[in-house]
Amino acid sequence: MSSLEKKSWLGRLKDGLSKSTTKLSRGLSGLFTGKQKLDADTLDDLEDLLIMADFGAPMAARLVAKLSEERHDRDITPEEIRALIAREITATLEPVAKPLTIKPGNKPHVLLMVGVNGSGKTTTIGKLARQFQTQGHSVMLAAGDTFRAAAIEQLTVWGKRNKVPVIHKEAGDDAAAVAYEALQAASEQNIDVLMIDTAGRLQNKTHLMEELTKMIRVISKFDDTAPHDTVLVLDATTGQNALNQVDVFHKAANISGIVMTKLDGTARGGVLIACADQYGIPVHAIGVGETIDDLQPFNAGEFAASIAGVE
Repeated sequence: MSSLEKKSWLGRLKDGLSKSTTKLSRGLSGLFTGKQKLDADTLDDLEDLLIMADFGAPMAARLVAKLSEERHDRDITPEEIRALIAREITATLEPVAKPLTIKPGNKPHVLLMVGVNGSGKTTTIGKLARQFQTQGHSVMLAAGDTFRAAAIEQLTVWGKRNKVPVIHKEAGDDAAAVAYEALQAASEQNIDVLMIDTAGRLQNKTHLMEELTKMIRVISKFDDTAPHDTVLVLDATTGQNALNQVDVFHKAANISGIVMTKLDGTARGGVLIACADQYGIPVHAIGVGETIDDLQPFNAGEFAASIAGVE
């Protein structure tokens, strides 16, 4: 392939998950050095390996129980184990692999985007905006992160890049007021999709979490069916801390879906499995790079095969 040719999404996904895949593959190869049977000690070591790969303890225990049920004390290769792991991961992830869809009955369809600083939230908004446009939807953005001037500027840049309007105020202004003005403007202009950015809240910033719930109340007063989706953007490099973020944001904002970014920058991609297993919240999309095309709808089978190293 020449450097000018674009890799397929599956190729980019495999490349992006290579750190996670390598960590798991090396661990599996190490477990089977000098032996072939799946005995009790190997199963215990395998469970530890899966936990260290950020699959989460419940998922790791279930995978090992399944392997024990099917192949305990029988000859098995690392390749066969990878195939079994991929199969079980797929079964866990398929129920939550749901694309982010815009319902035409909502005018506008309101997307509230939440997540901590550095998760890639604003960039994800920009990428999704472009994708919605290619689907034929009109888009408006609202700079509801009034906590940081840089966040307003960043969203404005994405608005110019995508040629979509951005509703914003000065840093320090009321975020709920920004959301309300954006709802009015989007309604008047018959916009299909309104994406509202929010401050990158850390879980211990109580006043910012209260501001988020206030914003949701204001949105609901304008349209009692909105926000139609509340999407949490998670940074895969945070590992198990992502689970804590899901818990806190779900309690504050009733998260309807997840986008996981930066899977290409970590060996901790297994945390997506732990999130899906523990919370059952839909996973809309995943990101493995910086370009627009590197954020794609989540496919359970592709992800499972890629992270387990199965061709």
